[in-house]
Amino acid sequence: MYHGVAGHAPVGMLLCPPLGQMLLRTHRVYRQLASGLAARGIGVLRFDYHGTGDSAGDSLALDWQHCLADIRSAAAELRVRSGCATVVGFGAQLGGSLALAGAATTGFARLILWDPVLDGARHVAELDAGQEALRNDPLHYARPRGVEEAAGQWLGFPVSAQWRAQLAGWRAEPARVPTLILDSRPEPVAGGWSPLAEAGARVLAMPVSTDWSDLHRLEHAILAPDLLRMVGAALEPAA
Repeated sequence: MYHGVAGHAPVGMLLCPPLGQMLLRTHRVYRQLASGLAARGIGVLRFDYHGTGDSAGDSLALDWQHCLADIRSAAAELRVRSGCATVVGFGAQLGGSLALAGAATTGFARLILWDPVLDGARHVAELDAGQEALRNDPLHYARPRGVEEAAGQWLGFPVSAQWRAQLAGWRAEPARVPTLILDSRPEPVAGGWSPLAEAGARVLAMPVSTDWSDLHRLEHAILAPDLLRMVGAALEPAA
C-alpha cells in the first residue's frame, strides 16, 4: 500500500515487514509509521512478500531469494509512484535482515533497521525454543500439544525445511550505505550488533524496550511510541 504525498516526494521509504507472528504484531505500528512519514512529505510503501500477509501463496512458499526479489519490485514501484530519487530501506526483525541483504541490488541510499536479526542460526534456535515453550504453555493450551502435532511450526505458522535452512544460513554483512540500528531489545545479546557496528553503523537505543519473544503477549500488537519520532529525525537530513 502506497502512502502518498501531495506532489513530488524527494525521499521515499520502503517498509520491509518481518515474518510470521511478528508480521501480525507489527502491522499497526507499520501503518502508523507510514501515515506519519507521509504527513511529513515522505512517500512510503508497505508490501507483503509472496507467501505472507495478503500476498499469494502460504507460509510454506517462503523463499529468501523470492523475498529479495519482492523488495526490489516494491522499491521500483515506490520510485514510480513517488517520483523520489532516494529510497530508504526500513525493517524490523527479519524485515531488517531482508532490507540489509537486499540493500545493494535494491539501490537503498540508507538503511534504518529496528532490532534486525543478524545471526540466522541463533534466530532459528530462538524460534525453536519459542515453539517448544508455546507447545507446553498452559495459558494457550489446556494440555501440552504433542511433539508431532506442533512439528514444522514456528509460533503457529507452518515453516518449510527450505526456509528453515535458508534462515539458518543467514549471516549479516555490513551494507555499503549509511545504516542506523534502532535497539529496543530488553537485554543485550552475545555479539551485540556485530559486524554492523564495527563497520560504522550507528546504534540508537529506543526509550521503550520491545520483548519480541514474550509468549504471553503473542497476540498483542507491538507498541513503539518513539518509532516515528526517531525515524523522522533520522530522515531529516535526506528529506
